[in-house]
Amino acid sequence: MKKVFIDGSAGTTGLRIYERLGQRRDIELIALPKELRKDSSARRDAINSSDVTFLCLPDDAAREAVEMAENGDTVIIDTSTAHRTDPRFAYGFPELGANFFERIRNSKRISVPGCHASGFIALVYPLVKEGILSAGSCLCCTSLTGFSGGGKKMIAEYESGDRSALLSSPRQYGLSQSHKHLKEMTAVTGIETAPAFMPIVADFYSGMEVTVPLFASQIKADAKDIAKIYKNTYTGPIVKFEEKIDEDGFIASGALAGKDTMQISVMGNDERILLIARYDNLGKGASGAAVECFNIAAGAELIQGLVI
Repeated sequence: MKKVFIDGSAGTTGLRIYERLGQRRDIELIALPKELRKDSSARRDAINSSDVTFLCLPDDAAREAVEMAENGDTVIIDTSTAHRTDPRFAYGFPELGANFFERIRNSKRISVPGCHASGFIALVYPLVKEGILSAGSCLCCTSLTGFSGGGKKMIAEYESGDRSALLSSPRQYGLSQSHKHLKEMTAVTGIETAPAFMPIVADFYSGMEVTVPLFASQIKADAKDIAKIYKNTYTGPIVKFEEKIDEDGFIASGALAGKDTMQISVMGNDERILLIARYDNLGKGASGAAVECFNIAAGAELIQGLVI
């Protein structure tokens, strides 16, 4: 039985992880009383007495928590941005290849991918790996997300009875092109230039749709070749290629809300191709991915505790 501590269990990601793990019989959860959740000494003891600690914290607090981990046997699974491009940490997207899976399985330090980054990397990494896209490619990416991705403050704003009328329409953000996921999106895929990134938050709780458009002239293949690569790379049960994911010509970004899966698809035509990933920003985009990494590190069934 694994002893598990969730540092930051009161946040959106931490709560979802707790829900996924709370009913499992192969886990003993270490819980701190409310008054000690921010107590450094109590947190240090909990981290070092655990087999696995999830960090569901702001970046600076996550870095501090990693420094607290003095037990060489404790596995740290960090859901923050702090260590996603840190070479000491395994990148927590096992579907990208056997090397990713094995590093997660054997590492004591694992970083969970960012929500927007998960879709972009799932779409772009295999194409760069196979030489369909060059490392010098200049790409664009649009990502539509539910408001839960903004954390407790944004959730409260959207769920408030007297909220601003502006919240009723989709809102683009990251306008300075300095979104915190860009570094990760660039480093993991191997592209040399960060994409022009257009994240949009809309009036639904959770769900995410990431689209990377391509002109046929940009690539050394066609849509059928790309589909074949995805079909061979993503065979499920968590990430799976789907020939068709639209609903009568529309794609609902929240269709996988509450699930921990991801759909990958290729749409468009011979001249303009759309690479599309659909998933839950709180599922495969956050807590579900963290639990999947835990299952690999703990030697448990891959999908145990996940909503498939």
